[in-house]
Amino acid sequence: MTLASVVGQPRAMDALQAALRSGSVHHAYLFAGPEGVGKELAAVGLAQALTCPEQPGVGCGACPSCLRIGKGLHPDVTWVMPDEERVARGLAGRSDFTGTPSREIRVEQIRGLQERLALRGLESRRKVALIVSAQTMNVQAQNAFLKTLEEPPSDTTLILVASAVDRLLPTIRSRCGKVHFGPLPVELVAQRVQQERRLDPPTAALAAVMAGGSLGRALGLDLEVLAQRKDIITRFEALRPDNALPLLRFAEEYGASREEAEQALTLLTLWTRDVARVRAGAGGMANMDLGELAQEVAARTHETELHRRHALLERAQGALQRNGSPRLHLERMLLDMLMREVR
Repeated sequence: MTLASVVGQPRAMDALQAALRSGSVHHAYLFAGPEGVGKELAAVGLAQALTCPEQPGVGCGACPSCLRIGKGLHPDVTWVMPDEERVARGLAGRSDFTGTPSREIRVEQIRGLQERLALRGLESRRKVALIVSAQTMNVQAQNAFLKTLEEPPSDTTLILVASAVDRLLPTIRSRCGKVHFGPLPVELVAQRVQQERRLDPPTAALAAVMAGGSLGRALGLDLEVLAQRKDIITRFEALRPDNALPLLRFAEEYGASREEAEQALTLLTLWTRDVARVRAGAGGMANMDLGELAQEVAARTHETELHRRHALLERAQGALQRNGSPRLHLERMLLDMLMREVR
């Protein structure tokens, strides 16, 4: 695991490798882009390049120093992430916390980071901090972190990994060197998913398209959702504003958890794009086996309504990221969507 192992992000890798070769590494970086496209891998690779004793400025990925960085055990590389993320990764247990593990990066964590960065490095001349899901820093944590950015410790590199940079203070964004990560090529994601999950090519291709160029999301997709794909879409298209019971049942079933709701919304967003492509006379449907239904929906749905559908789906996805009840978010979206269409 080095910078060279990050695939599908040539512009980002070229920028980082050029900075390493010239010795002009910024004191703080903001790795911005969708989830699961290689941002964290690149952050680990940069940390290795900055601390590796075997291949300084490159990182060998095999020496004890490089291996410990990937495991979060290097004394000069500090990881910061929400407690909930630590639990999800098996780095902590729920019993380690007095209450529910926080989804935010709290100010206490930033103060602990500042204390560690104030110390001299134990093994490497350079200290590195990896702030994962940086957009989850609450306001107090961001204000505290801003002080570190304004007066950075010597021989220190800060790497913020964020999928929603607009949730970071403008003053934080302006003080970081920005490295943008885009969606991965669908063909690359499909190939990796087919290999790692042993799926047939059509299913792997659908998973890649549903994931929107995110390898991490594609690898984590619930195969049951893919199996239920036709049922979700046909039930969605059968919903009517004059019969609320099927709508409520739909929201209850697919809003049972945030993950299920996110996957259902992703699937419906992809379906809406399919319908729009059919209406425009374009090819390239993701749900090729539902072509007849797509033709039917395209014939009775105006282009303006398809744009509204897409906007409402995106708004619901954003609302899920801000917590709240997944079922209620689905209910509100469906009611708004159907009432708009009936008018």
